[in-house]
Amino acid sequence: MSCAEKDPPKIAAVVLAAGGSRRMGQTKQLLPIGGQPMVRRVTEAVCAAGLAQVVVVVGAEAGAVGQALAGLAVDLVVNEAWAEGMSTSVRAGLHALEPEVRAVLIVLADQPALTPRLIQALVRCYATTEAPIVVPFYQGRRGNPVLFDRSLFAELLAVEGDQGGRVLISRYADQVEQVQIEDPAVIVDVDTRRDYEAVKELDQT
Repeated sequence: MSCAEKDPPKIAAVVLAAGGSRRMGQTKQLLPIGGQPMVRRVTEAVCAAGLAQVVVVVGAEAGAVGQALAGLAVDLVVNEAWAEGMSTSVRAGLHALEPEVRAVLIVLADQPALTPRLIQALVRCYATTEAPIVVPFYQGRRGNPVLFDRSLFAELLAVEGDQGGRVLISRYADQVEQVQIEDPAVIVDVDTRRDYEAVKELDQT
């Protein structure tokens, strides 16, 4: 028997990779960064963080996005209703979680600068505080991914449209645990061609 008296909580991640990227004009999940599709780069970082389960929700160009993840130890879920908003992907991901999962990180597939260390910082905070919501902040700006305790899963499932978990962050603002991150990766995402060019330049330095 190990020295630990209490098993660490089982924490999963749901990677949201189903969107059609209207502002980008093409499926941004498949854009190359550092020689690999962005969705694979993000998912590899999540997998390397040592979580109990990683679910990736695909939708637009599901076949190509799924192929980009070949060989990774993830549960792939197809969201046929992806065009109805982010909440449908959150719902699909939550339904795929194993019953013993205590909390989930909602990860955006367009944050290519995420690292396992950043993800682990959020996990450590949850394991220590057991806060219902754990949010990363960089220089006063709220970022992603966000961690939600199982006690909030039912409310996450009830969210509609393109809000994701933001409505719960507002609803339970006084219970949110903030993690100050000294890395802009938590606020860097790719919505436009300009965003993509900036990330490519950062990646090359």
